Amino acid sequence: MGREFIPLFDEWAEFYDETVAGDDAEYKEVFEKYDDILDIVAKKSKGTVLEFGVGTGNLTEKLIGLGREVYAVEPSKLMREKTKARFMNLNLYDGDFIQFPNPPGKVDSIVSTYAFHHLTDDEKDSAIKLYSDMLEEGGKIVFADTAFLDEKDRQERHRIVKGQGYENLLQDLQSEYYTTLDVLKVIFERHGFQVKFEKLNTYVWLMEAVKEKKN
Repeated sequence: MGREFIPLFDEWAEFYDETVAGDDAEYKEVFEKYDDILDIVAKKSKGTVLEFGVGTGNLTEKLIGLGREVYAVEPSKLMREKTKARFMNLNLYDGDFIQFPNPPGKVDSIVSTYAFHHLTDDEKDSAIKLYSDMLEEGGKIVFADTAFLDEKDRQERHRIVKGQGYENLLQDLQSEYYTTLDVLKVIFERHGFQVKFEKLNTYVWLMEAVKEKKN
């Protein structure tokens, strides 16, 4: 459920914003157009929003700016402290993509950026099933995260990163649970979503899934 990465997030909390700003050359391409990516996800959300993996609250800020009511979920205590300092009245909960307190009201959209890859494919499937049960017809999931077109794309990206000498990034790509679009398509469709994908930078894909009407 991604909680094995909490120590990493606690350590990262102090310099996360510098990383996403492109200050770390090794991860510059991963976070290319970061602000634009957050804007896209926020604008594609609707109504009351459940946000997972809020980090330091950068996407949260975009959502609040659009007038969304936000229920925010983050497993890292230090990340939550960063976000709470920015938004004192935010509904912010300790939880992850699968284990989290039930929101007090109906949710219209579920959003996340740079976080869904912390679940294995089986856990991703469990999470999307859970969200399908939560959302009504027309409800949306809007995620932006690193993924691969297919296995050939994965291996080619690993080769490129190795050639760049980016050992930390290569270790991340090989050890975290990055998946492929064909796997994601099967998962979303299995649980009643119509999904489309759009590439936003070299690494990141937009995943926009709409809950279909039951037959």
